[in-house]
Amino acid sequence: MSPVASPQRHDHRAARRAAVATALALLLSGTSPGAGPAALAQQERPTSQVPTLGRPTRPDDPAPLLDFGRYFTGTWNVSWEYPESPLGPADVADGTTSYRQVGPSTFEASSTLTNSAGAFTVKDTFEYQRTEQTITRTVVDSRGFTYTQTGSVTGDLGGQFTIRLEGKPFTHQGQTVRVNAVMRLLSPFNFRVQFTLSTGDGPFTNFGNPWWRKETAPR
Repeated sequence: MSPVASPQRHDHRAARRAAVATALALLLSGTSPGAGPAALAQQERPTSQVPTLGRPTRPDDPAPLLDFGRYFTGTWNVSWEYPESPLGPADVADGTTSYRQVGPSTFEASSTLTNSAGAFTVKDTFEYQRTEQTITRTVVDSRGFTYTQTGSVTGDLGGQFTIRLEGKPFTHQGQTVRVNAVMRLLSPFNFRVQFTLSTGDGPFTNFGNPWWRKETAPR
């Protein structure tokens, strides 16, 4: 006659199987068993800002407004190749940019970059008026110059946003310079910026088209 397992033994085996299954799930997700809510939140993937309408979109549907903090907050990798200009020789800058919200409508971006001359930093401060879809950006570069840009933010029903920024003139190395930028937010994981630069009364010319890619993007 086969022995009959006691209810206590059955409960113990069930609990052990549940614990193994939980540990395996955490391992596959890359989360340690002791990770708290903060650690889990850090691993959440960025998502699209397209509203869920429950139906196909229509031409007269309003375009979504950019949630600046939701999109940008976090750390991004960047590599920027740029030509010679009054701001310095042609080079490639690599590094990271970290965004954070510091006020109801104020955001900061801190970049730590390295080129052939060494390390430098760039601090951007954004003032974003979401309802009006306007934005102001102030750039402080440790290489010795500061400038301001103003512009607009637009979106489409496909979930892509465009930030157009026009630079005010500033002086560096005895020359008057303006820097414009068009930021194209193409997905929750990457955006591209088209920089153009003007010297004196000259035309705007290409100043690089770097990509920023979020560190949590799938590899």
